[in-house]
Amino acid sequence: MIINRILIKSLSRAVKQYPVLFITGPRQSGKTTISKKVFNKFIYKNLEDPETRLFAKNDPKNFLSQADKIIIDEIQRVPELLSYIQVMADADNKKKFVITGSQNILVSQKVSQSLAGRVAIFNLLPFSFKEIINTSFGKKDIYEQVIYGFYPRIYDKLLDPIEWFPNYIQTYLERDVREIKNISSLIDFQRFLKLCAGRTGQILNLSSLANDLGAAVNTIKGWLSVLEATFIIYLVPPFYKNFNKRIIKSPKLYFYDTGLVCSLLAIKNEDQLKTHPLYGNIFETLCVSEVVKQNYNNNLHINFYYWRDKSGNEVDLLYEKNNKINAVEIKSSSTFSQEFIKELNYLERITKDEINKKVIYSSMKNTRYKDVLLQGWRNIKI
Repeated sequence: MIINRILIKSLSRAVKQYPVLFITGPRQSGKTTISKKVFNKFIYKNLEDPETRLFAKNDPKNFLSQADKIIIDEIQRVPELLSYIQVMADADNKKKFVITGSQNILVSQKVSQSLAGRVAIFNLLPFSFKEIINTSFGKKDIYEQVIYGFYPRIYDKLLDPIEWFPNYIQTYLERDVREIKNISSLIDFQRFLKLCAGRTGQILNLSSLANDLGAAVNTIKGWLSVLEATFIIYLVPPFYKNFNKRIIKSPKLYFYDTGLVCSLLAIKNEDQLKTHPLYGNIFETLCVSEVVKQNYNNNLHINFYYWRDKSGNEVDLLYEKNNKINAVEIKSSSTFSQEFIKELNYLERITKDEINKKVIYSSMKNTRYKDVLLQGWRNIKI
């Protein structure tokens, strides 16, 4: 079954306005598939192929002159092509380039420097709920959906996520991590990745991570930047608006995919997940990831935050939309309780402004309670 990605509309629009499109995102998020689908009249070149890569390195001008419209997959394999693309895009307005790559610090810096003003950058993440909810891929059971995650290949090839994710992790470590940072011990980095999975949906404590791994805090910071750059984790900063001065200043850590989290935590079935002490955090991760995907897919450019003060009062997600603060609490229970809205009401009192209040929980339906919107997990919407 072919899934229509939401990003298709934005890509189709952007190619009329920019000479270069850069589609980035994690390994196996569907970058090649969407490129070939949307730009089916472009010729396709994959720099993973040794002969193609050698041609691109040795004779970049002729490589880029093969056609007026070219898809170049895995651009991070030959980043020096970017300077030639800039020159060609400036010299000939018929030239169109679609370049893709697993996000890479080096490449994204070169893209922004070489192609400033000429490139539209898009982040393609794994499937969102909205993309699969009305297909045979969408799971009716929350626990099953959490374990499966949202990577397209699992659904396209009908793979067992319990078997697929360990292979994905190994490939990620050996290819993406090594390309970005000179890490002497991939075993230590894998331990670090598992320690991060155990902290998803929680406030990031660098010292605790460093102590558990036996590494320096600066090493942890560098490794976190690798996970961010390759779309494995997402950091949500605290909301700094001066409601009161006693606020927490560390970000919260989330993984983009719950299937990956479950694999790293050795959660292999629904019974394990239901009783796991981190299930609430994993459910929160699922919901935050969906909101972030909607933001990217629709080019909304919304900034997300959380709020917590030193007394322990906390709201899971805050964002501003249409000049109004939206406050979201995320609860893994499927039964509504008035306790769910206590923190939202407290935040509204101290802001002295009316806010849009929302609860996302494990129900299948949307409803309202007084002035609070209650959203079911399959109906999340920014």
